[in-house]
Amino acid sequence: MNALLTRLGIPAEIQAFFCASDDLLFDYGGQQEHYGAGFHKIPTTPNLWVAGNATANEVIVSYSAMEAMAFIVINRARYANLQQLAFVAIGNQLKQGQVDWLRQTFPKRRFTLLFGKDELGNLTDIKVAAGIRNMSIHIYHTGQSRKVIIDHKGKLVIFKYGEISLNRFKQAFHIRDRIRTRKPIQSLTFLDQLKYEAQG
Repeated sequence: MNALLTRLGIPAEIQAFFCASDDLLFDYGGQQEHYGAGFHKIPTTPNLWVAGNATANEVIVSYSAMEAMAFIVINRARYANLQQLAFVAIGNQLKQGQVDWLRQTFPKRRFTLLFGKDELGNLTDIKVAAGIRNMSIHIYHTGQSRKVIIDHKGKLVIFKYGEISLNRFKQAFHIRDRIRTRKPIQSLTFLDQLKYEAQG
């Protein structure tokens, strides 16, 4: 067991499931995420970090392995059987090849997206969901008017900053699927929430 993860309240079972090493390095295929006391380095890479069961019926997608771990600790009561889950981290910046891989590797699965409770997180939710659906979209920012325009096959929908979400995107484009988001209640990210709870 890793002492730093234990102090965060991450039990041995979860550490083992995520293959957490003593040095807390998570491999993305050539690049690594590194977590330690006072730092968290997340790579920008076309590759992915993957854990869990390849035949899982639910795939949980996040920026980082640590965020995935924090999410499952906070929401453990909802997920009795870890073997029904697969976890994928994309790193700092979404690449088209990553969503292509998700779509091809996990067809007809349920997806849960964990991309932070802010504008960037909401836009990443939309980009990942569109990619999984093989739906071509273009996102434009209008600058001073603080609006986001999403274009899908010539249909333009305008969202105000602070009001855009995956749910509103789906409503605007009449989408029904098995992709949802989960947002932390108290913090920007699940990892922030876990760290805050560990301090209490």
